[in-house]
Formats: sequence, C-alpha cells, structure tokens
Amino acid sequence: MEDAESVVAVKTPENNAQQKVAKSTWNEFAAEAKLISLIFLPMVLVTTSQYLLRFASTLMVGHVGKLYLSGAVLAMSFTNVTGFSFLFGMASALETLCGQAYGAKQHKKLSVYTYGAIISLLLLCIPVAILWIFMEKFLILIHQDPLISHEAGKFSIRLIPALFPYAILQPLVRYLQSQYLILPLLVSSLATLAFHVPVCWAFVYKFNMGSDGAALAMGLSYWFNAIFLGLYAMYSPKCADTRAPFSMEVFGTIKTFLRLGIPSALMICLEWWAYEVVIFFAGIMKNPQLETSVLSISITVAVLHYFAPFALGVAASIRVSNELGAGNPKAVRMTVWVVMVLGVIEVSISAAVLFSLRHVLGRAFVSDNQIVDYVRRMTPFICLTMALDSIQGILSGVARGTGWQKLGAYVNLGSYYLVGIPVALLLGFLVHLKAKGLWIGLVSGALVQSILLAIITSFTDWKKEVMFFT
Repeated sequence: MEDAESVVAVKTPENNAQQKVAKSTWNEFAAEAKLISLIFLPMVLVTTSQYLLRFASTLMVGHVGKLYLSGAVLAMSFTNVTGFSFLFGMASALETLCGQAYGAKQHKKLSVYTYGAIISLLLLCIPVAILWIFMEKFLILIHQDPLISHEAGKFSIRLIPALFPYAILQPLVRYLQSQYLILPLLVSSLATLAFHVPVCWAFVYKFNMGSDGAALAMGLSYWFNAIFLGLYAMYSPKCADTRAPFSMEVFGTIKTFLRLGIPSALMICLEWWAYEVVIFFAGIMKNPQLETSVLSISITVAVLHYFAPFALGVAASIRVSNELGAGNPKAVRMTVWVVMVLGVIEVSISAAVLFSLRHVLGRAFVSDNQIVDYVRRMTPFICLTMALDSIQGILSGVARGTGWQKLGAYVNLGSYYLVGIPVALLLGFLVHLKAKGLWIGLVSGALVQSILLAIITSFTDWKKEVMFFT
C-alpha cells in the first residue's frame, strides 16, 4: 500500500507538468488561431470585392454585345498577364520587408520601403503602358481575330489610367497589412466596389460609352481606392509610429525592393500564366468552344475558392514576417501549424459542398446540357485543385513572409513548366482527354508545387531563420 502511494506521489507531479504543457500549448494555439482569424476573415472580403470590381465591368460589357465582350475579356487577360500581375507580384516583396521591419520595431522603415516600392512600380508602368498601346498589333501578329483584336486594343489603351493607381495601391495595401490594419482595407474595398458599380453602369449605358466606359470606370475606381488608403496612411493616428517624411534614404531601398520584388513577381506570375497557357491550348482543340467553356468554368470556380487560402496566406505572411523580425522562432512555428489546420478545415468544408452540388454546378453558368454534364465530370478534379490550392496558397504566404521569393519562383517554374504543362499537353492531345487532360496537368503542377513547398517549410530551422534576420 505504501509502495502504491509512493508511485502515485512520484507520477502525479509529472502528469501535472504534462497537463500544464498541453494546456499552455492549446492556449497558444487558440490565441494564434484567433489572431489569424482576425486577419483572414476581413481579407476574404477584401479580395472578393476586388475581384467583383473586374467581374462587374465584364458583366456590364457583356450586355453591350458579343464583340465588345470578347474584346474586353481578351484585353483583361492580356493586361493581367503583362501588367497587373507584375505589379501585384512585385508589391508582395513588401510583405517580407515591411512585415519584418514592423516585427523588429523599426517602424519608420515601413514608410521608407513603401515609398521605394511606389517609385519602382510607377517606373515599371511606363514600359507596360507602351506595350498596351501596341496590343492590337501584337494580337493580330499571333493570329487573333482582327475585329476582336481591335476592340481588345482599344480596351487596353483605356485601361492605362488604371495601371498607375494600381502601382500606388498595392504597396499601400502591404504597408497597412504589416501593421494589422485590416479594417481600413476592408472599408476601402467595399467603398470602392460601391463607387465602381454605379459609375461603370453610368459610363457604359447612360453615356453610351460601351466597353470604353467600363475600362475608364476601373481606372477611376483604382484611383478612388488608392487615394482612400493614401489619406488614411497620411492622417490616421494608427499610422503615426510608421509614418515618415520622404527622404533620400528611399532611393537606397529601391535596390533591396527589386532584389525581392522581381523573384516575388515571377513566383506569382509563373503560376498565373500557367492557367492562361492552358486556356490557350483549349482554344486550339477540336470543338474549342466546348473545351474552353468547361475550362473557363472550372477556373472560375477554383478562383472563387482561392480567395480563402490566399487570405490565409496573407495572414501567414504577416504573422511569420512579424515574428521573424521580433526574433520569435517558436511563434513562427505555431503560426505555420495554425494556418495549416485552418486551411484543412476550410477546404474540407468547401470541397464537400462543391462535390455535393456537382450535378447543378454547370447550370450556374450555362444552360447547355453537354457543358453541364462535362462540368459534373470535372468536379472531382476541381475539388482536388481546391485542396492543393489551399496548401500552396498558405505555404506561399509563409514563403513571402520569410523572404523565400527566389526559391518560390524556382519551385513554380519547375512545378508548372517542367511538370504541369507537359503533362497537360500529353494528356490533353496525345491521350485525347481534352479539357480533362489539360486540367489534370494543372493538378499535377499544383501537386508538385505543394509537395516542394511543404518539404521546404517542414525542414526549415526557424531558429536559424531568426538569427539571419536579427
């Protein structure tokens, strides 16, 4: 009896210690999950409202006529590939620079880095604008329909005024994100959407400007958003600590920004371009209208879901960069675990809902029974894409927060252009799986991308990363 009591007496303190550790870990996990959610949920609305701005423009142009719609869609695809995606990608370098500076309490550096980014992106807009001016000739050169090319050329020229505010807007978004100032981003995005819809409607229909009016409305809306956030950054008391006057130090940061910005742009653009390439291949298949329609619907569904993992990736980028700058490797590790758990929960629910709706999914876009049935058969692959997008979207955010943009660019190059697109061509054309084969190719690329990013993240020594940045 005494022996038994002594055993209990010895084990009890150990059990208590284990319980305390478990409780402490759970409390840390719950606290991190709450902080991630406060970033994630508003950012879903921010990214959705930004997407709806372009969607609303396309929708209104679609009611003007098929030719105008075809020109606008082609122009938006071209301008996204050659301009907006570059600006968006390069601005992502600030997720590393501003995030780590804020974590290290080097608050004034946030303004300095942001000024340097804005100058760099505005200069980049000049060659991009020149390219857009000659877009019609380029499209005719690659054997696009002359009438559609003419309308697309006009639309891209009208979009040039949207390019410059976009170059200002994206650095401002990263500047505020790094300080956890998500609410002004949400308010500005919703206000911009509320501004854009009536203005676009008035330009397109009231003033009979057609697709030209939609392009000009987008320019005004981007200026509205950029001015809104610019005024907030200049006058809000919450930005007082990070606000700094313009100085010569700004020009010294441009080299640092470009060193991260160029691979950051490639990291994002290489992935986006892969989807554009696959749609192009669908257009040269037999029965291109059917194959292109199915792929367009599939990509639209995948993009609509991608707002969630992208927002989680933004939250991961903010938290990882802040904690690296603050020198907290344990907190970085906890952030990675939390965002991955939240990502698995979110995509499991989304994929289950989508799969249950597979018989009616196509009817949300078209009434053609052949396309509806094709989309039904594509739904399992779309669900798989959503799962992989969730993994790579979150881990890409971790990569941006850590400063792995160059490594991420190599991963995306190998994943999509050495694996994804070759597999898509093989299955789509040689095996005759058509659109399904092209999509399986994209899934293959996303799978390789997710595996590589997961391996890199899993084997990272966060203590060494902290030592590197502190």
